[in-house]
Amino acid sequence: MPLRAEVAGEAVEYKEGETVLEGYLAYPKDAKGKLPGVVIIHDWMGIGGETKRRAEMLAELGYVAFCADVYGKGVRPKNGAEAGAEAGKYRKDRDLYIARLKAGYETLAKSEKVDPKKLAAMGYCFGGTAVLEMAREGLDLAGVVSFHGGLATTKPAEAGKLKAKVLVLHGADDPHVPSEQVLAFEKEMRDAKADWSLVAYGNAVHAFTNPGAGNDNSKGAAYNEKADLRSWDAMKAFFAEIFKG
Repeated sequence: MPLRAEVAGEAVEYKEGETVLEGYLAYPKDAKGKLPGVVIIHDWMGIGGETKRRAEMLAELGYVAFCADVYGKGVRPKNGAEAGAEAGKYRKDRDLYIARLKAGYETLAKSEKVDPKKLAAMGYCFGGTAVLEMAREGLDLAGVVSFHGGLATTKPAEAGKLKAKVLVLHGADDPHVPSEQVLAFEKEMRDAKADWSLVAYGNAVHAFTNPGAGNDNSKGAAYNEKADLRSWDAMKAFFAEIFKG
């Protein structure tokens, strides 16, 4: 796998039921053969520049990355209020949430560029919560990585159903994911006999990977360069492990 590849990217239209969705696929330009694939689930603002940037960073590492669209083609919140309302629809309707996540997963799995036996998922905030739900649902994923995602669920993982290895990258001071939620998640993973890790980054709050989040921790969401770089390195090591061979 090349250390740094030239990248191509393209919009991909697909459907969940009758709803048209529009994702973004990034991949190494000159890759030969089928590569490991990573589904990326966006934050509550929908697919935007930051989500696509991460997909291209993954493609530079030699992976095929697909930004799945949970909201629908053209549905892109303009502010936090709109994002909260849109994300809330899926928090209230888990069946719809899972259907949209499966549609993205299946679209990547069917790509001619991808080895369907080497798939993972990662996500940010809303998307970090999403990839944990994909693991709980028992999707055939080698692993999932949650960046500053919520850890609570209405359907806890079950032993034998959760197949994916789980890596949670968490801001230790994130007010949206209090210590009680972290402890409950740890118990859930133990009860499900999961292969899991949780890394908490000191002095980091919600959205610590997003440069657009500002730098004021008192607002509850802020960029933290150290946590961003360290969490990306943790993800790279995790993918190297789950995709080896």
